[in-house]
Amino acid sequence: MTGLLFIDDEEGVRRSITRALKREPYTIYTAENGDTGIRLAQQHLSEITIVISDYKMPGLDGMETLTRIASINPEVTRVLLTGYATMESAIHATNEGLDGFLTKPFDNVELRNKIQEITIKKRLRQFISHQIYQEMKSNPSIMEPRRQTVTLLFSDIRGFTEMSNKMPPEEIAAFLNHDYFTPLGEIAYRYNGTVDKHVGDSIMVIYGSPISYEDDILRAIESAIEMQETTRVINQKLHKKNGLSLNIGIGICTGEVVTGVFGSLRKKEYTAFGMPVNIASRLEKLARGGEILVTETTYKEISDRFLAEKMVPSVAIKGLRDPVTIYRILGRA
Repeated sequence: MTGLLFIDDEEGVRRSITRALKREPYTIYTAENGDTGIRLAQQHLSEITIVISDYKMPGLDGMETLTRIASINPEVTRVLLTGYATMESAIHATNEGLDGFLTKPFDNVELRNKIQEITIKKRLRQFISHQIYQEMKSNPSIMEPRRQTVTLLFSDIRGFTEMSNKMPPEEIAAFLNHDYFTPLGEIAYRYNGTVDKHVGDSIMVIYGSPISYEDDILRAIESAIEMQETTRVINQKLHKKNGLSLNIGIGICTGEVVTGVFGSLRKKEYTAFGMPVNIASRLEKLARGGEILVTETTYKEISDRFLAEKMVPSVAIKGLRDPVTIYRILGRA
């Protein structure tokens, strides 16, 4: 069941909320102030996915409480409860990054519907990266197909097919989500990479779209090195715990692609198309566990910052007339 934490200094309101949601698929947690609510959010980190907090409370107010809870769990759905049904309250709440607001007094049916609506919107946002979401809010036209020079990173787990055939599906899902997708995705986000998609055990990250920077290549290489360092630490813990293995190969390529929203009427996604995508994917398949392979064009841009060795011979890529020269990143210079 989904955990819902309700924070309000009035005991009667807390009881009312509990009654209103008793038939809903929520495990209800209540707190009488912000400090208690924050402690509950820490204690039940994996269970609590929705937090509703009253705005005016003794001690920490609702905004500060929800802000601190977000620092503990950035993915939690945060809702502000206010007695002032004004547009100003709504604008303030959304500007602060909250997912929605509720007003007092509330009708039970309206309350249930509003929580469901806010939660669905929050979950839909998880299918696109934070960068894309922010760009869509400020400039919707940024999602239109256009040509951009980007750096693409592909990551894949070595030996995953064999592991998945031997283990229960729920263990494989937990392994991918908690030990692979989440830590590597957080690294990509910190380096301003856009996590494009997960295909099986493969991750595709775009650096330079929808927002481009002068150091896109540098951040891509830095994130790749940190990904390998992180997976080595995780791999040691996995072997001690259940014998799982997390060895990844990474391929990186820079070039001009077409980026934008593509898809059918019912299913669309933001992604990139072009030969650099194919090359990065090909390099990832060639990389052994622990390796980072990049094209010569990519490496020349940052050769003063990283150590690398040229691989021989060059590699033939389907769709290209000439073989591609590849470098193996050895570390920071």
